[in-house]
Amino acid sequence: MPKSTPGVYIEEKNAFPNSIVPVATAVPAFLGYTEKAIRNGENLTHIPARITSFNEYLAWFGAAPPTLFELKKNADPQQPFQLRINSGQFLLYYSLKFYFANGGGDCYIVSVGDYSSAPKLSDFDGADGLSGLASLLKEPEPTLLVIPDASLLPPNDCYALQRLMLLHCQASTNRFAIIDVYMNINDAETPDTPQIISDFRSGIGSEALDRGAAYYPFLHTTIVGPDEIDYTCINPDSYDVLTDLLNAEVEKSVKNGSLSQKRAQAISADIQQIHSNHRGIMDTLHSALQPVVAPGDPDVEALHKTLLLISPTYKSIIEKMQATLNLLPPSGAIAGIYVTIDNSIGIFQSPANVSIASVEKPSVILNDQMQQDLNTPLDGKAVNAIRVFPGKGVLVWGARTLDGNSQDWRYISVRRSLSFIEQSVQLGCQPYVFEPNTEATWVTVRSTISNFLHNFWAQGGLAGATPDDAFSIHVGLGSTMTPTDILNGIMRISVLVAVVRPAEFIAISFEMKMQGG
Repeated sequence: MPKSTPGVYIEEKNAFPNSIVPVATAVPAFLGYTEKAIRNGENLTHIPARITSFNEYLAWFGAAPPTLFELKKNADPQQPFQLRINSGQFLLYYSLKFYFANGGGDCYIVSVGDYSSAPKLSDFDGADGLSGLASLLKEPEPTLLVIPDASLLPPNDCYALQRLMLLHCQASTNRFAIIDVYMNINDAETPDTPQIISDFRSGIGSEALDRGAAYYPFLHTTIVGPDEIDYTCINPDSYDVLTDLLNAEVEKSVKNGSLSQKRAQAISADIQQIHSNHRGIMDTLHSALQPVVAPGDPDVEALHKTLLLISPTYKSIIEKMQATLNLLPPSGAIAGIYVTIDNSIGIFQSPANVSIASVEKPSVILNDQMQQDLNTPLDGKAVNAIRVFPGKGVLVWGARTLDGNSQDWRYISVRRSLSFIEQSVQLGCQPYVFEPNTEATWVTVRSTISNFLHNFWAQGGLAGATPDDAFSIHVGLGSTMTPTDILNGIMRISVLVAVVRPAEFIAISFEMKMQGG
């Protein structure tokens, strides 16, 4: 401003341009069913809610689902019973525990309903525009999409939902879907892998394949502990079968002399308590699909511990129920691995060759020959394998998107890195909207983007010995714009980046060397 009084005046000038702040890269959004959805009296159904810990999830969304099993007698004396999940099966709760066990952090939860009814496709993508996926479009922060409960839908509905996941990620531009290859949990002991993979590839469609990655198979985990299972997890309608099995075991022990008649009568009295003490409670609470007995109920706990000590059959039933609940789709753990890799190394690192925590083994043991078709099929719809390696444990052994035939978007790290760069640069350029479309602005914009990409290159995200090899930025009249563009208020910026790609196949050559002197 004009000066009229003699003296010394100070003028501060900005020495540096605006900087681009990198956007968050690993913030998953989980969709599924919860016991409740309430925060400070507000109904959170179909409303994305950000949580920072599993305890926060418990406070707002409640406890585990009340899964009940149907118990039947089996003619095979080696396996005298059959167990199948009868009702109340939901996967979000356990998958979220799996996520945090594998390094997961802040995430979003979208409750699409409670445990009162079976999962259905309309809960995730309803015509009212308020269900599941539609509500998540309003949240810009989540970058990963995970729906473990998709595996509980009928196969065709599961594939339909997974197609919607890919399209949703394409529409949001910054989101990537982690998809579980459909497996029937009740029939997971004898999976037909070629048929399962063929059905998945037929069902997943052909749109937006670069926006997601699929993982196979389901995993036997340790998420559900032995203290979470007792006889109250059996449907009350199967109590007669349970007591018959246990009493038959007692009679057999008396006949072979391993149990006295007096001790057998005492055990039979304990077994009878399953009916006499809890049948009415079970029937009442089961009808409302609520947790059947409050955790830590002293009568249930005492009887459960007694039966575990006296009955190998009862112990086998409990272990079978625990193993069934512990068979989980891998997406929860994979999301946790994405978060861990992004935070410790960077989004440019492939989320592969990483061990999975809280896992005993995959439900299908894959070998090199079986993985060939998973990784490089003719149609390009790659499925990332989860495999066991001696001395290393259970590893994620695949780094491809579903668009495996694309030279651009074949790898997860490339697709996600480009999305990260695009979103960061887009937000970083917003301050220049309505600025004069002149050389001064172009230089500033070029410098701003260059600083951001230089930092990303220095971290290892771009290939090249020098920054000039790694990226180039073009903006200006005669370069990216015409005089007509300027008259129309358009500033065109062209950014070229050399994103690093994983070394998926390492070939080592050996030759005999002539012996030297």
